[in-house]
Amino acid sequence: MAESTVASRTAELSARLDGLLARIEAARVAAGREPGSVRLLPVTKFFPARDIEILYRLGRREFGESREQEATAKVADLRALASSDEADSAIAWHMIGRLQRNKARVVARWAHTVHSVDSERLATALDAGARAALDAGERAEPLRVLLQVSLDADPGRGGVVPEELDRLADGVAESASLRLGGLMAIPPLDADADSAFARLASLHTSLLGRHPGATELSAGMSGDIEQAVEHGSTCVRVGTALMGPRPITSA
Repeated sequence: MAESTVASRTAELSARLDGLLARIEAARVAAGREPGSVRLLPVTKFFPARDIEILYRLGRREFGESREQEATAKVADLRALASSDEADSAIAWHMIGRLQRNKARVVARWAHTVHSVDSERLATALDAGARAALDAGERAEPLRVLLQVSLDADPGRGGVVPEELDRLADGVAESASLRLGGLMAIPPLDADADSAFARLASLHTSLLGRHPGATELSAGMSGDIEQAVEHGSTCVRVGTALMGPRPITSA
C-alpha cells in the first residue's frame, strides 16, 4: 500500500477511534459507571490485516473476528507485531462469530476469548482443543469463553436459552482448559434494545451468584452502545462505527 494511502487510512481510523472512545466514555458517565469499566473491542472482520496493524499502532490490543479461516490468516500475518519486547505487545484475539465444532481446535490455538459458546458440544470441542494447545505449548493459559445467551429462542441466531444457561456455565467452569469469563448476547431483530439488555443484565447477575469470576458482559454494537452500557456492558463490540463500510461482502 502506498504511503499516502496508509497515511489517509491512519487518519481516518484515528478520527473514528477518538470519536468512538468519546461516545463510550459519555455513555459510561451517563450511566454512573466507574472509569475503565467499559472496553472497546474493535470488530475487524472483513477488513485487511493492514487495518489491524494501523489500529495496533494507535494503541489497540484486542480485535474481534468472526470467521475462522480469515482470522487464522490474520493471526499469522500479524504475529510479528506481538513478538517484540514491549510489555504490552501481545494481541488478544476474540472469536465473536458462531463457531462450528470442527473449527474449535484451530481457534483454540490462537483465541484469547471465544464469545459465542452456546452448547455443551461446542464447549467440549473447545476444551479438547485448548487442552491440546496447552500441551503443545501453543498457548500459556486456559481459553477464556463467554456464553452466548439467546434472548429470543431463535436457533438460527445462536445462543443458549436462559433455562439451560446454568448447566452450561457449570460445565465450562469445571474444565481445566477453559475459563468462564461471562456472557454475550445480541438483541433480537426489531427488539427494544433497552428491554433486551435489561434481561441480559438480570441473567448476568444470576450467573455471578453462581460464578463470581464471570464478570464480563459482552453487549452492544455500533447502533446501541448507550443502551448496552446503561445496562452493564463491560465490552462493546464495534465494527462499522470504527472501521467504516465493509470492503468486501460476507459471502
